[in-house]
Amino acid sequence: MQYVPQIIFVIIVAVATYFLYNRISQIRKNIFLGKASGRTDNKSERWKTMLLVALGQKKMFKRIIPAILHLFVYLGFLVINLEVLEFVIDGIAGTHRIFAPFLGGFYNVLINFFEFLAVGVLLACIVFMIRRNIIKVKRLSGSEMKKWPTLDANLILVIEIVLMFAILIMNATDSLIQQQDDHYYQTGTFLFSQYLIPLFDGMSLSTLIIVERAAWWFHIAGILGFAVYVTYSKHLHIALAFPNTFYSNLTAKGKIANMPVVTNEVKMMLGMPTENPDAAPVEVARFGAKDVNDLTWVNIMNAYSCTECGRCTSECPANMTGKTLSPRKIMMDTRDRAEEVGASLAKGGKGLEDGKSLFGDYITKEEINACTSCNACTEACPVNIDPLAIILEMRRFMAMEESSSPPSWNNMFQNVETNFAPWKFAPTDRFNWSKEINKES
Repeated sequence: MQYVPQIIFVIIVAVATYFLYNRISQIRKNIFLGKASGRTDNKSERWKTMLLVALGQKKMFKRIIPAILHLFVYLGFLVINLEVLEFVIDGIAGTHRIFAPFLGGFYNVLINFFEFLAVGVLLACIVFMIRRNIIKVKRLSGSEMKKWPTLDANLILVIEIVLMFAILIMNATDSLIQQQDDHYYQTGTFLFSQYLIPLFDGMSLSTLIIVERAAWWFHIAGILGFAVYVTYSKHLHIALAFPNTFYSNLTAKGKIANMPVVTNEVKMMLGMPTENPDAAPVEVARFGAKDVNDLTWVNIMNAYSCTECGRCTSECPANMTGKTLSPRKIMMDTRDRAEEVGASLAKGGKGLEDGKSLFGDYITKEEINACTSCNACTEACPVNIDPLAIILEMRRFMAMEESSSPPSWNNMFQNVETNFAPWKFAPTDRFNWSKEINKES
């Protein structure tokens, strides 16, 4: 019976690890439904971008109030998890506050700092819930944010609040136990949890131990459950923000990359030198993107990294004028389609051959045609997600595979092809306007 708690703890950790490993493996397969991206250049700049944007939260501070609140949650997540290390060792070894005798008085300082962060996380989450459900901040709503996305956001906030309370309750009851049982290491009272002591004062020693152990088990089980749940939630960005920013687009925001295959064909037609003149012509399966497998794996990772914060949509000029386009929805739809295809393949189903596609069934022509290609969404994203890259690939599919671009666009394409400009007049007449200026002068 002495080792039963340790056995239970190891089983819980093993079960959580099993589910976590399976889910991570599935997400990886889903991401790699996409094509190769080739973003392996300029690694020093990529590391710098990752450190500044993902770790340093650089772009979050464009909106100072949510940035400060998010910083408390972010730091709390990073630092408080150091205490989980002690939980794990105690759970496996059957000890209690194993670091306390080694750290002495510094242990009390450390736990006080953890409690400060825990209270910061708790208050920040309460404010976030008020902003989302009472104030109803506009960017946190939208047609794509109904049902599960809203429930997911609130559920995460509730879980974090409850987990922080569990830490404070555990510390408060532990302080009372120390006063009644000399076998417990005397750490003293803690800065914030001491205010909860009156709630438990007067309880018997056995009851206090039950409450303290219940809070301990609830917190460690909650952390493990939270780790698994996050992989199904928008909060997956906690982990994916780092690779996502590392592989983000480092070129100027206004630059739209050409399709290499088409560029080579044009150069060959014009007699211009190509990169591999002796190479055999590449057969293109599809121009642009119809489904997730036509995108790059970075595009799909972008979708899984989406925080659903709505900054992209709130900055989108098309959305501001009432168009159906929402860059956030583009990313959520891409993720949902990758999930659908991945789940089907995992069960031996049809996968990509299920009669549906990302373009058409998830994202409509109306949405992608509304995009102005201004890159406001990519500039606003706190983790460097690039919705425009997906939109452009779908436009290419629409124009080059389906020939279903709007008539005004087709006229422009024809003018560019025949007159080398979007306007319908001969190249020789392009500078006629200057003659009028010369006459006036």
